[in-house]
Amino acid sequence: MKKIFLFGMALGLVLILAKPIKAQDHGFGLGLILGEPTGLSAKLWTSRINAFDFGLGVGVGGDRIKYKGYYNDGNRVHFHMDYLWHSFNAISSSERFPLYYGLGARFNSGGGYEESIGIRGVFGIAWFPHATPIDIFVELVPVLQITSSTGLGIDAGLGIRYFF
Repeated sequence: MKKIFLFGMALGLVLILAKPIKAQDHGFGLGLILGEPTGLSAKLWTSRINAFDFGLGVGVGGDRIKYKGYYNDGNRVHFHMDYLWHSFNAISSSERFPLYYGLGARFNSGGGYEESIGIRGVFGIAWFPHATPIDIFVELVPVLQITSSTGLGIDAGLGIRYFF
């Protein structure tokens, strides 16, 4: 009877803790991003190649290339949302390394960016490790600041997300 009970407990744990073999290219993922901004990162797939990307965090460094307004190097709240296209065939490998690109917008407040809005152009690469529900990514994002003062900047980040 004890062996049956232990077998049942083990089987129950396996069923409860079982995750899909790979889920990085569909569904919803949530994780962390380090860089500009540093905070939360989320991704919601809308098709096999398209997804929405969201970021909410704190900007701690300067990203301005050319800026005529006041910028005091202080912390600021950063939110962005992008629409992405993925190219799964761009890199030939036994691992999955999709290149991605897209367009989006960001909102910053604080640190001299009082309620500023910018247009983002996203370029990145992700790694979808085999048999895991995570993706690891690095991206470079040129930004055209359109309010309150115009200017160019660059956001960049390294992140990881877990897909549910």
